[in-house]
Amino acid sequence: MTWQEKVDLFLGYLSNSRGYSSHTVAGYKGDLSHYATYCQEKDVNPAVPPRGFLRGYLAYMAECGYARRTVARRVAALRAFFRYQSQLTGSENPAEHIHTPKLRRSLPRFLSEEQVEALLQAPDAKTVLGCRDICILEFLYSTGCRVSELVGLDLEDLNLPAGCARVLGKGRRERVVILGERALIALERYLSNGRPKLVQGQSSQRALFLNRFGGRLTDRSVRRLLDKHADTAALDLNVSPHTLRHTFATHLLEHGADLRSVQELLGHANLSTTQVYTHVTKRRLYQEYLAAHPRA
Repeated sequence: MTWQEKVDLFLGYLSNSRGYSSHTVAGYKGDLSHYATYCQEKDVNPAVPPRGFLRGYLAYMAECGYARRTVARRVAALRAFFRYQSQLTGSENPAEHIHTPKLRRSLPRFLSEEQVEALLQAPDAKTVLGCRDICILEFLYSTGCRVSELVGLDLEDLNLPAGCARVLGKGRRERVVILGERALIALERYLSNGRPKLVQGQSSQRALFLNRFGGRLTDRSVRRLLDKHADTAALDLNVSPHTLRHTFATHLLEHGADLRSVQELLGHANLSTTQVYTHVTKRRLYQEYLAAHPRA
């Protein structure tokens, strides 16, 4: 089997068996392609690198000035690829002893409650697209879902009487997200006054959030509408769908939510991923102390 055939088999495994998104699979493909190009320059078979060769590849990337995050991502791709090959064929795993560079974890950026309110009031509720956008913003802030989960929603995923929705997260893991009162009101308005005008008679269209042509909204479109409304709200920072996810988690913890509950609501597989938000809330508490205490 050629190198490319092995890579194609691995990418198919990620997509079909592990449920990775097309963006993630494309990222793995690009990282493995970079490694293969380096091997070609060194006249080495990428599928069977000699002992110590992978460490040389890491050193090469460091010398080229690649960001630590880029190096870490490429190392993770190699480890996953060779682990899969080892399990498939019983061969030795040449990437077993290489380690991912340690990354400095940056604190997530989030909006204040006042900034969220300004953002939610930015769309024009009198227009069809404004009605839709309000619903999207309320949904993101109410549920903390990822943008891929939002655009993947179908009508049958909603359970309005129960105040919740079913989303498909990373690795095709399903979870239930909770819809607050404001989000439910926005959804009911969109389903009554917005979506029927966007669907344009396409009775077979099951996607919840639609573009102006009646097709399923894309994650890129959601990012664009967020940029537009953040500008309207005069917010002085870059606002992405993930910013609202960070904001959702931070505000829950600031108002006394349990860390385990936030983990489940976010769909994090590991509690350590959620714990970064405790650092955010502690930092906010410290800043408020410095601002308020007379002897700070």
